[in-house]
Amino acid sequence: MTNTQRQFKSATEHRLKTGAEFKESLIDGRQIWVGGKQIEKVTDEPALAAGVDLLASMFDDQFTDEHAEATTYYDEAAKAVVSRAWQIPRTKEELVDRRKMIEYTSLKTGGTFGRPPDLAPAIAVGLYAHLPTFKRKKSLIDGIDPDFAENIERYVEYGRDNNLTASESLAGPQSDRSSPKASEASLLKVKSVEKDGIRIYGAKTVGSIAAQAKEIFFTNLGGIQETPADACIWGSIPVNSDGIKLISREMVSQPGSEKFDHPIASMGEEADQFIIFDNVFVPKDRIFNLGDPTAMQYYGPVCIFAHWHVLTRLAVKAELFVGAGQLVLDYLGTGKIPAVQLMLGELIEYQQALRAFVLAAEALAKPTEGGVMAPDAGMLTAGRLYSIQHYPRIIHILQEMCGQGLVMRFGKKAYDNPEIGHYLHDLLPGHGVSAMVKEQLMNFIWDMTSGALAGRVALFENVNASPAPRLRARLYEEIKRNEFTGQVKKLAGIE
Repeated sequence: MTNTQRQFKSATEHRLKTGAEFKESLIDGRQIWVGGKQIEKVTDEPALAAGVDLLASMFDDQFTDEHAEATTYYDEAAKAVVSRAWQIPRTKEELVDRRKMIEYTSLKTGGTFGRPPDLAPAIAVGLYAHLPTFKRKKSLIDGIDPDFAENIERYVEYGRDNNLTASESLAGPQSDRSSPKASEASLLKVKSVEKDGIRIYGAKTVGSIAAQAKEIFFTNLGGIQETPADACIWGSIPVNSDGIKLISREMVSQPGSEKFDHPIASMGEEADQFIIFDNVFVPKDRIFNLGDPTAMQYYGPVCIFAHWHVLTRLAVKAELFVGAGQLVLDYLGTGKIPAVQLMLGELIEYQQALRAFVLAAEALAKPTEGGVMAPDAGMLTAGRLYSIQHYPRIIHILQEMCGQGLVMRFGKKAYDNPEIGHYLHDLLPGHGVSAMVKEQLMNFIWDMTSGALAGRVALFENVNASPAPRLRARLYEEIKRNEFTGQVKKLAGIE
């Protein structure tokens, strides 16, 4: 029994939800449209409902011996067992412990949920890591002056104590980018100021799991110093707030299908939402920045834990690709072919590189001004750049290793059919495995690389990691080169 499990069993309190409690919390009158039709409950749409069931199972896993260590820890301040999603790492050891949760959610979803329930808390922790800075910041919007640092502290405690799920939505709608003025029009902005808060209008896009979470954690990504004061805002509000409207993109998973046929796509999806903020009230105590463009420049430092999450999830997914590739060699009997070995070797190279970036970022971690241990930004940015540059090729290699197996998939009903099933069983066996076992593997790889869900995930990975030119620009800013130039000058004899 691990230390966390002992603490769990001996603790008199916990601040955890069960899966049933999580599902019940989503029946709150939120406004959602799917396929142009408004639905009464999130569970009315099969793809959303399957995703909710998957998330609910994560809540139940918190109470199991198998997953308690990865998903929970004993918090001394709360004097209770709480979700590891809200853990504030103070040491490198705690940073490694927090990574267990990322690896757990990544495996649970097959890496197809780019924003699982533990991602948005990582941004809240990122704000917390820079409390001294946010303590010095003041509202630049007349008529209201929230205490940003106090609000951040209170929100992290609230999230921890309520096992809170949130959708992190930073990107603005895709619109006319031909001029700063045109792109500015799509920003979420303060519409009016009231005694106890503000009202905002606008929209956010790619609101992954917004329909399946309890809160929306929002800001305006982009603009930085040019962002107008009324668009410089960071906050969080409940999904069912008046004026919040969720418009779901087209569903791409296979809810209700045979697990055999679609082992990943049958689990549902994080359905990205176009989130409308129509004169939405944001209470004063839920505002973490207001009107200050210099605070918007902290996007990078604040989101470093989210970027660590992204890279870790991609490393876990790379391990799944290697595992699937090895099984292809085993089941097709191609493991002794040098060319095929080299293909698997390239998958391994990718996996090892991503894992190395994660470990290096943690090894080089340093405490922030707020005393929170933060992974190294340069290693994370370089790792994310490496991941998106190579992801399409890794997918292609895995597909090529499968050959016709990905094209010729028949489904469980065909195998069970007495008229034709015996042909499939007899004529399509693998190396030491049945035809059905071989097809199970091909179905898994199809869902991970080739189906509609896989296509959406591949697009998401590229957009979510940031385009390669932007990441290279970040490397230019993040990596200080004085030491390197000094070494060259010394060796070259330059005064």
